[in-house]
Amino acid sequence: MRNRILLLGAGGQLGCELARSLPALGEVVPTARKPAAATAPDEYVRLNIADTDALRRTVREIRPTVIVNAAAYTAVDAAEADPATAAAVNALAPAVLAEESRRLDAALVHYSTDYVFDGAGYRPWREDDRTGPLNEYGRTKLAGEEAIRAAGVAHLILRTSWLYSPRGHNFVRTMLRLGAERPELRVVADQVGAPTSARLVARVTAEILARATGSIADFLRERGGTLHACCAGTTSWRGLAEETFRLARAAGSPLRVGRVVPLASSEYPTAARRPLNSRLDCSRLANRFGVRLPDWRTELADCFPEIIATAEAAWTNPAPSRVPLASPVRAQQ
Repeated sequence: MRNRILLLGAGGQLGCELARSLPALGEVVPTARKPAAATAPDEYVRLNIADTDALRRTVREIRPTVIVNAAAYTAVDAAEADPATAAAVNALAPAVLAEESRRLDAALVHYSTDYVFDGAGYRPWREDDRTGPLNEYGRTKLAGEEAIRAAGVAHLILRTSWLYSPRGHNFVRTMLRLGAERPELRVVADQVGAPTSARLVARVTAEILARATGSIADFLRERGGTLHACCAGTTSWRGLAEETFRLARAAGSPLRVGRVVPLASSEYPTAARRPLNSRLDCSRLANRFGVRLPDWRTELADCFPEIIATAEAAWTNPAPSRVPLASPVRAQQ
């Protein structure tokens, strides 16, 4: 069966990687609110998924067999001041997509987050553990999940954690920029999770969907649901910063940073509370599909040449910058 795949959020860091991995499964129709840097304007459909009327029209005009929703409101701190926009993108849009997918008998693939949990304890979170988000971002992402499950549509929801890629705003790229500018950084050390590349999540998505021998919707009705998908192993934000700098130095990057000081979450108050324990148990993914994910260090090293290639200006010609509130880091001049 030739699939027609509607890819939402193709301009984001996950969407860019999905645009690479999904064409093996069929025709991909990418949409984006704004273009990716390397994307020609005529290669995607302009769409703001917060506009539910436009979202419905787009789905009905394209009539996909599979909808892959990589669009999300991910500004964690900003969501505290603008919960309505976060809810429109993270909760209402997935609900609309679930309704339209059911009407077309299409499959729906959606992405969620470790932030649906409250971060208590030390055990990795399983898919059926009780949720308890601490912030508006987590609450709206959970509402999106629940709307999809309640709709009775054939679906796959992949929860992941600490996403990074060579593009867009993410912690690894922020560290490269700040490490080129400043001799010392103070980085949160008591939040623990598994850094995961957008490339890996996109590859896992394509691997799962490629297992369908007939209709992807029929396949996901039988074997889909909510699954965790993140790299193996865990670290803190400080640990991720240190590994980023180690790889950058090995690649010959002229970093200024010489010291990464551990910082407690209590010492770096932000608008949104963040979970301390973001560990995710991915055994269901391995048992159901035979997908075993690499250690976070291995994946980061594999992605690093492309990350450096796209972020080279951050350390070859650094300019003073303000540390975004979303980053668990304080910089010392």
